[in-house]
Amino acid sequence: MHGAEVKPLYTLLKLLVLSALLVTAFKSSAQNLHDSWNTLLTKHVVAINHGHSTEVDYAAIKHEHTQLKAYLNTLTAITPGEFNTWDKHKQLAFLINAYNAFTVELILTQYPNIESIKELGSFFSSPWSKEFISLLGKTRSLDDIEHELIRGSGKYNDPRIHFAVNCASIGCPALREEAYSADKLEEQLHQQTVRFLSDNTRNMATGNTLNVSSIFKWYGGDFEQGFKGANTLHPFLAQYADALKLLPAQQEALQNNDMKIKFLDYNWNLNARR
Repeated sequence: MHGAEVKPLYTLLKLLVLSALLVTAFKSSAQNLHDSWNTLLTKHVVAINHGHSTEVDYAAIKHEHTQLKAYLNTLTAITPGEFNTWDKHKQLAFLINAYNAFTVELILTQYPNIESIKELGSFFSSPWSKEFISLLGKTRSLDDIEHELIRGSGKYNDPRIHFAVNCASIGCPALREEAYSADKLEEQLHQQTVRFLSDNTRNMATGNTLNVSSIFKWYGGDFEQGFKGANTLHPFLAQYADALKLLPAQQEALQNNDMKIKFLDYNWNLNARR
């Protein structure tokens, strides 16, 4: 083969190798985005209540505040343009992780002198309306992430997010002991939903009455938007009859909208490890 023929072939091979390396680096970067948050959660979030709930070791996280800050900075560095190129699972995992990590950051502003996240609000505004989060090109609040970017965007339409975002309170569904990720998101959301609904201290059936968390009252509309065919709360909950430990007669009543639903009081005490 003549030298003039070898050179274009060599150049093509170099371009192919470089392209493969760039794709690998991109995938690795995407996978590693939430690694530091995952490490903090794995180390400092502990399952309690037979695995239905978790406690957060805020004191230990405060000792590693530099790592948390670094993670939040990586989230802030993601541009709207980059975010918009991601698939829906990757976007939703990012937003859930951001909500949970910035909630921990908010708690740390006053910890250990705090008994409830509600203390971080005022008479005129809630802690969830504080604009302290730099994310996707704007200064935002926790409410903005949950109600605008997740619930209000119309992209995701998945009521199970209510069992994934965590409000730092005992009444909340558990803060998961790992970060959410695009490749495991469906499994993670299902597990979180079953985990919460199977907790008979917060969701339980008594006769023809199903006592459930106030989450289902506050966000009732989210459970009426056709998730797996459920257009009201009754059929949504019927999908998790096993988790709720419903008897056959109770399952039938729930499916037929004949079961009374009662909403329980919410425990706003901090989900801190004591």
